[in-house]
Amino acid sequence: MRIDEMIAAVQGVLGVTVDGKAGPETWGAIYARLVRKHIDGVDPAEAIAEVDSRSEKSIATLQPEVRPMARALVQRARASGITIKVISGLRSYAEQDALYAQGRSAPGPVVTNARAGYSNHNFGIAFDIGVFEGSRYLSDSPKYKAVGVLGVDLGLEWGGNWRTIVDQPHYQLRPTWALDLPERQMLAELRARRQRGQGVYA
Repeated sequence: MRIDEMIAAVQGVLGVTVDGKAGPETWGAIYARLVRKHIDGVDPAEAIAEVDSRSEKSIATLQPEVRPMARALVQRARASGITIKVISGLRSYAEQDALYAQGRSAPGPVVTNARAGYSNHNFGIAFDIGVFEGSRYLSDSPKYKAVGVLGVDLGLEWGGNWRTIVDQPHYQLRPTWALDLPERQMLAELRARRQRGQGVYA
């Protein structure tokens, strides 16, 4: 039996999302089952300690399912000697269109190829990180690749693995219903869910 099959089997017994990756939801459920039945009335995955205040401002805008993943990534990076902060989370459609206009109809360099509704940031499932040395933000560093490995291990999709537009600071938590869907189809369904008022991970 492969390790991902073992994890999936454990996830099935625990009643959490079955994806074969041991992220915060799985570890929280294991902790609650084996160590403490209840964690002060808090969802086990959400019991992960908050991180720095700058990151928490962005994390607060994310879907509840994504927040523990973002915190876990910051904590795992710190344990590996890398300081990261979550610097971007949810974007409104208006904010996305303003970013898309940059370098086109507005001054500044092009920073995105996604119009409103065509970015995972518009649905609270994606976040961007920055690598820091002290208080200095590093826009380019080999540490982004090291953090990428940690993120994938948690079960996050990493923009550094994309083939068309490589985006090393970008992470997202793909819903289980979209695991086998191309990005374009997933975004179409996310837009439809938004119109219907349906939850992203429902």
